[in-house]
Amino acid sequence: MTKIKKILKKSSNQIIVAMFLGIIVGIVMGEKASYFAPLGKLFMQLIKMLVLPLITVSIISGASSLGNTRSAGKIGISTFVYFMGTTMVAVIIGLILGNIFKPGLGLDVSIIKSMFSDEYVNKGATPGFWETILGIIPVNPFKALMDGNILQILFFSLFLGFGISTLEKSKKETLINVFEYLSEALIWMVEKVIYIAPIGVFGLMADAVGTFGYETLYLVLKLLLVYILALILHAFGLYPLLIKLFTKVSPKKFLSKVKKAQIVALSTASSMGTLPVTFEVCEEELDVSSSTTSFVLPLGATINMDGGAIYYALVAIFFAQMFNIDLSIFDYIAIIFTATIGSIGQAGVPGPSLLVVAVLISANIPVVGLPLLFGVDRIFDMLRTAVNVTGDAACAVIVDNLVKDTTDDK
Repeated sequence: MTKIKKILKKSSNQIIVAMFLGIIVGIVMGEKASYFAPLGKLFMQLIKMLVLPLITVSIISGASSLGNTRSAGKIGISTFVYFMGTTMVAVIIGLILGNIFKPGLGLDVSIIKSMFSDEYVNKGATPGFWETILGIIPVNPFKALMDGNILQILFFSLFLGFGISTLEKSKKETLINVFEYLSEALIWMVEKVIYIAPIGVFGLMADAVGTFGYETLYLVLKLLLVYILALILHAFGLYPLLIKLFTKVSPKKFLSKVKKAQIVALSTASSMGTLPVTFEVCEEELDVSSSTTSFVLPLGATINMDGGAIYYALVAIFFAQMFNIDLSIFDYIAIIFTATIGSIGQAGVPGPSLLVVAVLISANIPVVGLPLLFGVDRIFDMLRTAVNVTGDAACAVIVDNLVKDTTDDK
């Protein structure tokens, strides 16, 4: 993972340069910039190749490890409930704001269809409750994997991971090691794809701007502004509210102290890289016990991705609007489930692109428009990391107060 972070850090500047070069070429060449489209398609094909196996392996591995949180008693249960709950709220905030502000509207649908695939535009009838439930459970997990049915893959992966966590120690460790080794091999593949990301982004941006012109950049700017609003509501609304309801700490004090970690997270775009500062803020300035921080913060830096969850939901709405797709109730359930469980199970996945593909596929939204966002992903990544770190710190404060209250009662 450290190696990937270094590669990402080195390639991020190259991707930004490639984005601007692609914009310039697209403006100068116009529709002729489509000559560079195969470079982007190659990059997208490689990402799509990796998304299903990588997410499957990481979720099985993560679920098998999370099964051990029972030994941590109330800390483990409270932490997991917090992560699941706040992540689901984050997804819902993204969906609501996406539907209110409609950032994906603004382009002529006929122009969109001329450039992108419309294979998912025709929607079937909305399934009923039991059809929805039964549709999540795979009859054949291997067929679900081959068909790219993300919901069924997530369900089976979670079920299998929790099953592994119940095995006796020697058997469990053997299986966990197998999935960790598979994850390492897949991460090696991801490293190679990351190397060609600037080339892919150049081709994609040149093609997109050459076809759409300035309207494309305007849409992305709208998405960014709506995303910032969603992050503000989540970080400065939900977290302080939870702090006020479940702790004796002042929300104002919490936001004041956690600011240091937020700044580091913005600059590094890495929850892991910010971990030492988050430890310092929680233990020395918010009086959280070391026994709580040592469990909650490393786990949170790995699986607590509220900022990412908002992004996945908002991007799904963005492209559904762009491609003029009316989402059904089932599609919204698919987005909520995939973005919530997927963001928690994405440990080991560098960057958000792979999981965004999974969320889009789960609701039958075309993934081919996703490259429009790759060039500015560094900005999105910095912002969501700051929110993720804030959520980790809030969890540590809340869980520590709950544990202390229980001890005091006794």
